[in-house]
Amino acid sequence: MPAYSVVVPCYNEQAVLPEFHRRISTVMQAITESWEIVYVNDGSRDNTRATIEALIAADSAHTAFVNLSRNFGKEIALTAGLDHARCTTGVIVIDADLQDPPEIITDLITAAADGTDVIYAQRRAREGDTFAKRFTAHLFYRLMERIGDRVIMPPDTGDFRYMTRRVLDSLLQIRERHRFMKGLFAWVGYPAKPLLYDRAPRGGGKTSFNYWSLWNFALEGITSFTVWPLKIATYLGLLVSILAVLYGSKIVLGTLIFGSHVPGYPSLMSVMLFLGGIQLMTLGMIGEYLGRIFNETKQRPLYFVETYQPSEDRAGAGNAR
Repeated sequence: MPAYSVVVPCYNEQAVLPEFHRRISTVMQAITESWEIVYVNDGSRDNTRATIEALIAADSAHTAFVNLSRNFGKEIALTAGLDHARCTTGVIVIDADLQDPPEIITDLITAAADGTDVIYAQRRAREGDTFAKRFTAHLFYRLMERIGDRVIMPPDTGDFRYMTRRVLDSLLQIRERHRFMKGLFAWVGYPAKPLLYDRAPRGGGKTSFNYWSLWNFALEGITSFTVWPLKIATYLGLLVSILAVLYGSKIVLGTLIFGSHVPGYPSLMSVMLFLGGIQLMTLGMIGEYLGRIFNETKQRPLYFVETYQPSEDRAGAGNAR
């Protein structure tokens, strides 16, 4: 078994994979122990699969390939890669877009020499990202830092990290369907420390994350690790109830003292729309959690593997996890 596994989820990455593989192979060859690169094709629509197969043909000793039956999303693809990582010492998680420089892997492994279980790469700079993306990412990480239920997620930190085998074994026990891997990395615990680095611009191709998908990704993270939105809905409902009682008391007292007044249509509609909006928002929050409970109770496999080619062993077999 290899000492180190590098897990690389891929979706439409044909433009960057050859250069990525060249750079990461150069880095891993400098390591004296054995290693493998586990590519996971998450239902790509371009020639990502053919590109990975060409990489295997050129370097089957160090290249493994997990081809999922369809697109399951990055978090599931990353889980599939971790499931198939055969490392005995540790695993490195990295994206293929070259925004996370493969050369940092050497520093991650060196930093773990003192026995630290997790070395996470913390962004010092985010070249190539727009101001809006940097600003919203900053807000999200700070929000998660404050509302996480005893789970502290380090700010400005993505999936790029090194983890020992015991951390990986702990992660593999978590089989929930709605997966926010950055939160799960922090949830399992174990000693961890950061490694600062500068994030580079994307090496090629086009990211599959737009602002809508990033919003849903953030919503997944919030609902996976805290019931804070439900508490907000409770407190907001209590506040609206108190205001309604106060306003009703004012109307009753005003009628007793000054007599009856014809209520104004605008004020009545404003109150009705305000209360209706609060109710719909509260129901939406409850629905988000209820939908996640519904999906978890179905107990479907996280993914299906169409083909699997481990490093040094070209015999493949389909399976489901």
